[in-house]
Amino acid sequence: MEDLLVENLFNGNREMQIEAATELSKLSSKQRHRLAERGIISPLVSMLQSQDYQAIEASLLALLGLAFGSERNKIRIVKSGVIPVFLDLLQCQNEQLVELSMASMLILSSCTANKLVIASSGTVQLLAEILNLVSADANNVSSFSMQAKIDAIATLHNLSTCHQIIPSIASSGIICSLLQLIHCSEKSSELTDKAMALLENIASSSANSVQETADTGGAIRVLVEAVEEGSSQCKEHAVGILLHICQSCREKYRGLILMEGAMPGLLQLSVDGTWRAKSMARELLFLLRDCSNYASTNKQSKHELIMQIMQAIDADGEKVTGTTLRLIEEMITKLST
Repeated sequence: MEDLLVENLFNGNREMQIEAATELSKLSSKQRHRLAERGIISPLVSMLQSQDYQAIEASLLALLGLAFGSERNKIRIVKSGVIPVFLDLLQCQNEQLVELSMASMLILSSCTANKLVIASSGTVQLLAEILNLVSADANNVSSFSMQAKIDAIATLHNLSTCHQIIPSIASSGIICSLLQLIHCSEKSSELTDKAMALLENIASSSANSVQETADTGGAIRVLVEAVEEGSSQCKEHAVGILLHICQSCREKYRGLILMEGAMPGLLQLSVDGTWRAKSMARELLFLLRDCSNYASTNKQSKHELIMQIMQAIDADGEKVTGTTLRLIEEMITKLST
């Protein structure tokens, strides 16, 4: 069986190659690994360069099967020189092929050894251009499905964990596009989660990046909304970005964050967020609570209320009792009115 697949991939006609690639996807991981060692990646990459959509689809599925769960095969696939081929496929007009190519890029970029090779092939620039276009007008990239967008952002996030790559991501113009995508998406959606995670990596990478994030029109409002409405992971990343912003220039951004109504969401997050989110929310609250220059008709009473909440949180530490939680929620409600 394995010998026949190898023979058909290397020497078979179109139909035999497609059938062999299709059968490859059905094999066990051990069988796929053995076949990868016999060099079958090379004919699969050649199939990608044909103009035959059926052959390309079969090859993409086979390569995904080879890469899944095998760091060694991920490295082999990238070393085959396939990344430029994937980048070309991302620009075709077939939604299925774009989605499969993007999924392949995502899984290959999860391997640490591949990150620099993938980034140096022009991946960052192309994905940033696509996402910039998508955020401006989705109709311009009709072949880019929602899943492909999510995978594109996730691929950039994988690459952003490499400190040598993050400057090129930060300088690609992606910050504004991510904020626009977050603004236009459900705050609890997977796309928002991925975009916010990438944005936090970018914003935390340098002073210029955090300033660009903070100074993008509507950015602080978008982040505050995410703290209030996002998933637990989205809230964690959003509060992390707000904390970086406030720490970068407290005098400049404290009032802007307060004016967007951040306090209720931060107070709630400091009680029921993830461990990291609670820690960052409390640190940000500490930076915000000295707000003598913050214009408000009842600033004194609100300031006192904030102090009461902070004291209630500090008194219980990480464990907040039901009674205390209800008290804090009542205080937050008052603060919101």
